[in-house]
Amino acid sequence: MIRHNPFGPGDDAVCIASLTSPRPWPGATTMRSRLADLIGRLSARTGRPTTAVAAEWFLRYLDQVIRPVLWLDGHAGIALEAHQQNTLVLLDPDGWPIGGRYRDNQGYYFRESHRGELESRLPGIGAESDTFVSDQVTDERFAYYLGINNVLGLIGAFGAQRLADERVLLAAFRSFLTSSTSLGSPLPHRLLEAATLRTKANLLTRLHGLDELVGPVDTQSVYVTVTNPLRT
Repeated sequence: MIRHNPFGPGDDAVCIASLTSPRPWPGATTMRSRLADLIGRLSARTGRPTTAVAAEWFLRYLDQVIRPVLWLDGHAGIALEAHQQNTLVLLDPDGWPIGGRYRDNQGYYFRESHRGELESRLPGIGAESDTFVSDQVTDERFAYYLGINNVLGLIGAFGAQRLADERVLLAAFRSFLTSSTSLGSPLPHRLLEAATLRTKANLLTRLHGLDELVGPVDTQSVYVTVTNPLRT
């Protein structure tokens, strides 16, 4: 599988999973992530506390990367499997988020409620890929990929690496979701109000002998129920 690379030498496009993962650095004896390095450099350059810089970086990420994905769901009925491995953040020369890109040739959920509109735009869409899914299943999967894996995973990375207080970032995420309800996607309301959320259990999926590349997208994986940390 070869992916087209639209970026040039001057672009800084980073996979979120790569950005948040601790790794070795030349001349260093400890592991740290590029995210920690970016936040540390921004803190030194601006003279601001690390926690304040981390909170601003997170808010910019929500606006530049997450908001467009919510808009696409609300306006077109297309929910992306926008987990951290499929999500790229574009960084400016200082390291601030200035945009996002999504990569995948499989991870699309077309809402059944938007079938007529989508088929009128592109006749035959979803026929071979079998990607039209009920809104109920779409809501569950979208909440996992974008809400839990992507954003809550990012919050967890900030907290685990002692860059920010997770409670502050959770409050910021709640505020962002409240302001995003006008985009038309049901995800903000679900993340704010649901007592529990469904999260994918990768190990259980394999133990059940399921292959995520085979079969309808609504039956490829095992999901389990967890308490929603965003509900106050």
